[in-house]
Amino acid sequence: MFFAFGDTFLADLSNHLRTVVLFAFLFGVMTHADAVAEYLGEPYGTLILTLSVIVIEVALLASIMIHGENNPTLARDAMFATLMIVLNGMVGIALLICALRYWEQDYNLAGARSFLVVITALSVFALILPNYTKAPPDPINAPGKAWMFLAVTLLFYGVFLAIQTLRHRAFFDEPAEAVAASPKRGDRKAATGSLAYHVAMLILSLLPVVLLAEYLAVIVDYGIEDLDLPDELGGILIAILVLAPEALTAFHAALANRLQRAVNVCLGSALSTIGLTIPAVLLIGMVTGRDVHLGLTGTETVLLVLTLFISGLTFGGGRTNVLQGVVHLLLFFVYILLIFSP
Repeated sequence: MFFAFGDTFLADLSNHLRTVVLFAFLFGVMTHADAVAEYLGEPYGTLILTLSVIVIEVALLASIMIHGENNPTLARDAMFATLMIVLNGMVGIALLICALRYWEQDYNLAGARSFLVVITALSVFALILPNYTKAPPDPINAPGKAWMFLAVTLLFYGVFLAIQTLRHRAFFDEPAEAVAASPKRGDRKAATGSLAYHVAMLILSLLPVVLLAEYLAVIVDYGIEDLDLPDELGGILIAILVLAPEALTAFHAALANRLQRAVNVCLGSALSTIGLTIPAVLLIGMVTGRDVHLGLTGTETVLLVLTLFISGLTFGGGRTNVLQGVVHLLLFFVYILLIFSP
């Protein structure tokens, strides 16, 4: 209907409720990606889920970069928003609801530490280092440095994938204590349908989201300008829309006392966002001739460093409780407040 009557639908953008059409497909993505994850097990199941979400995020960013006004900080804002939502919002809620129900939770320390090592290195490399180089890695003004950042980012992510899927898969499995304490597989709702069915439906659910990204880009741009909202909200809206399926998956796993699954989903989302979105937007900038600014502001830099430091402390032991969840949620609220009152 959007492809046939898109111009008519978008003629009066004062009705913002039309974006709800995308949510039906997003929750279809969540349903089938979660079923595929159950069939494949860790770490492949979580990897499928995170890569599905990254496809949506890159499609939205590409559409807004191509069809909207030249907003060189959009990709940076979206990636920073994703890190804040994942590392503080999603992690905080997952830890809190799990702790309220089970008091303390076990997870695989080696897996969480592996995630955080690469997330920290990539975050500083991509979002802080560009502020301290003589020429930032802009696709137009410094294409050579942009290619270097693109290649190094992919190398970081490629090395981690090799560790996750080949050499140290056991790092990302549920610890024995958590398996014994969590509901048995038969007590959980099993996925219906074959693996091939869910893979096919996952692709078919992703396709409309990617194709409709252009229309969402128009609505997001109009809404922010019409309501005179901070430009950073564009990145936050993209991040929230993209992360909704993964957030529900992580919260469902936490309620079932499967904290390792929640950790894999949350930290995997953060890592995939940095590791794959940066190369994608730099490449899009080179092809379309759009500027891409990666360096964060001073306030954002402090908040990112604090978040990475607190995350290292949270996942520096073998168990979590209510305290860690509350601290991460408070950091998330500070991030939201600073958007409206810098």
